[in-house]
Amino acid sequence: MTVSRLRGIPGIGVDRVGDAADQLCDPDVLRLENLDTDLRPPAAALARTHEAIDDDAANSYLPFTGLRSLREAAAARVGRSAGVEYDAASECIVSAGGLAGILNVLLAIVEPGDEVVLTDPTYAGLINRVHLAGGIPRFARLNAGPQGWRLDLDSLAAAIGPRTKALLIMSPSMPSGFVLSRDEWLAIAAHCESRGMWLVYDAAMERILFDGRSVVHPASFPGMRDRTITVGAVSKEYRMIGWRVGWIVGPESIMNDVRLVSLSNVVCQVGIAMGGASAALTAADDGVASAVAEWEGRRDFLMDALSDLPVIRPHGGWSMLVDTRRLGVEPPDASRLLLEHGKVAATPMTGWGPEADRYLRFVFANEPVSRLQDLRERIRRSWRT
Repeated sequence: MTVSRLRGIPGIGVDRVGDAADQLCDPDVLRLENLDTDLRPPAAALARTHEAIDDDAANSYLPFTGLRSLREAAAARVGRSAGVEYDAASECIVSAGGLAGILNVLLAIVEPGDEVVLTDPTYAGLINRVHLAGGIPRFARLNAGPQGWRLDLDSLAAAIGPRTKALLIMSPSMPSGFVLSRDEWLAIAAHCESRGMWLVYDAAMERILFDGRSVVHPASFPGMRDRTITVGAVSKEYRMIGWRVGWIVGPESIMNDVRLVSLSNVVCQVGIAMGGASAALTAADDGVASAVAEWEGRRDFLMDALSDLPVIRPHGGWSMLVDTRRLGVEPPDASRLLLEHGKVAATPMTGWGPEADRYLRFVFANEPVSRLQDLRERIRRSWRT
């Protein structure tokens, strides 16, 4: 019998599509189903990670809250984005990847039955972690328009109730590529201030912004430093998915509880990976700008190549959504047909929000434009569109 905390968790779907693509063992398959990237990590991070293999100090559980150098780098990184200062010793903890950090934060702030507001659509893994923490997910709708996604502020207000403990917001958000505007952040900040709620900010893709956008960090708004808990990682911006290193930065008032959860949950981070993560955060050239330019170019190519399809323009991140229901194809069927007839792996958004199940996701971070050239033709022969 399934325990209650697993009810309402269907999985994320990416695993099933990825397994099906792997079984084909065909290099012609376009891997658009998973948030991977073919772009290399920073050279300094690679060099320091190689050194860590022979560093006995890296082969250790200690320190449990993360290397001091990494905590200092992460606290400084978040502080620069927010325009405020954080103390690395008392306001920063290293986590075993960003999502482990999200779960640890939720376990530290959510009582069973508390509500947590997310956007719709959003990453199924965030929704699932709310369930695992004993919380109840509520949703603020994202509206798709000709220029991209916008947060429905009326839907946001309606999602917040007397049991709302926190808002869990990612920007840029996956799977949509939605990037909050300053006015949308201000609306969120006003709700947090008036209701005394936490804002858990998933900053995993914070700098992956297109069309000249710049970072707006919610802790930069008046009163929000003491209500915002920022969770970041080296996985996306720094192209270091396999390192499994993240960080949690927030006010001292909550960070001791987060530390206790961290010690009781994953305990510690990947020892041989932390030095490389620190090197990435402090590198003279972290490669983020050039990587973002490449990903933006791929976004632009796909928006042009798929211009006759109901694709919503992402303003950042690694992926975009196509409304296959408008084409008369349900996303699970669209995914199956694409793999069978077009050799394209793409994930249906079942479980990624109440209204997300009409979309199929294309990840553009893992395939160069040279391999994407015939994507529209592959779709045409799969869906007859």
